Amino acid sequence: MARLIVASLILLCSTALAELADEVRCREIGFSKSIENKNIETFKTFLDADARFISDRPRRGIEEIAAGWSVFAAEDGPSIRWRPMYVEVLEDGALALSRGVYEFVAIDEDGTETRSYGSFNSTWRLNEDGVWRVVFDAGDPWARPASEDELALLDQPDECG
Repeated sequence: MARLIVASLILLCSTALAELADEVRCREIGFSKSIENKNIETFKTFLDADARFISDRPRRGIEEIAAGWSVFAAEDGPSIRWRPMYVEVLEDGALALSRGVYEFVAIDEDGTETRSYGSFNSTWRLNEDGVWRVVFDAGDPWARPASEDELALLDQPDECG
């Protein structure tokens, strides 16, 4: 009987963590879509008040991060999109890590389009209001082209409401 109770508790915990991981996955996709749609105000709603982003230099807080990312919100600016490949949630359900692939597209003065790819890591915190927000984010460009599986991930239907 005790084994049955333990097995049931383990199943309940893993089901709950899987549901939380799916919430984070959908938040990550929504985060990308905010900048794909060039909506910096929506982008800011995904940021934790204490967020830290590392790119060309550390950026701290919602306004500084948004200022650094505003180039992607400009109509004539470069574009970026990303999708998570992995999402892991800590057992206490308060922090999560998502890791995946991003695509960066820029058009130079001659009209030549350049696509580059890389990986990202986002750390998400479940806030007191029940909303997951990014606390830490960093990305690394690849010196190689994206694989077919990585490209497919970027175009995969998300099934997020």
